Amino acid sequence: MPAKLGQHFLKNTDAIKKIIAALEIQQNDNIIEIGPGKGALTFPLAEECIQKNCRLIAIEKDRELFSILKEKFKDNKNIFIVNGDALEELENVINKIKQSLGDQAKFKIVGNIPYYITGKLLRIISELKNKPENCILMVQKEVAERISAIPPHNNLLASATSVWANIKILLKLKASEFDPPPEVDSAVIQLIPNDKELAPEQLDKYYKLIHVIFKQPRKTLANNLKDGLDLPRAETENLITSVNLPLNSRPQDISVEQILKISDLTIS
Repeated sequence: MPAKLGQHFLKNTDAIKKIIAALEIQQNDNIIEIGPGKGALTFPLAEECIQKNCRLIAIEKDRELFSILKEKFKDNKNIFIVNGDALEELENVINKIKQSLGDQAKFKIVGNIPYYITGKLLRIISELKNKPENCILMVQKEVAERISAIPPHNNLLASATSVWANIKILLKLKASEFDPPPEVDSAVIQLIPNDKELAPEQLDKYYKLIHVIFKQPRKTLANNLKDGLDLPRAETENLITSVNLPLNSRPQDISVEQILKISDLTIS
């Protein structure tokens, strides 16, 4: 297995059952699995999909593992194995689902996500016009805790994700539950799109602002806004008090709703 792919395969069967249960698979669902690897999750997922007449589309980057899975499922019309990078193929897969079933076709995403693509993958999902009904993702424990953080522990990754999704840590996993064991523990998170329904221009302004706010997390919020937006001190202080925050607040104290309000007032 090429080390650059960062793949560690889950061997805890109870955890696999919990992941599948959290997907709440219904008849005629479309399930997209990212990084099936050796198929520890793929095979029980496939059984569930066959029972409920669902489609399972698994995106595997490693050519050898892709070939093995492709051969295993060659006779099953409901299971599709795609060879490629999920960061590049996810939208293509979703578009094919829409072409086959219509623009309103629903889908769910599941996968064991390498650390180095987590942020990029979440950004791609956040920008989808039609988002997944449910995302169950296995990530590094530290990353899961960062994604699910709320004020007064907010951060860039949490702000970038919680603007479009409700986030929950479902379970935590020790390194020993993987083969080969990674250097860190992992966690399974659930992301369910919220009802904010922001226009693309609103979301773009929001993302610009969070990079200003969290550029220097140890500075005060007022200093980051003043420096990042090139505003007078009095104006930045007015912005902070307008969202009911103390003037000495730091970036980790601000909520999604407060960021949205400031972005509407400041970002053109």
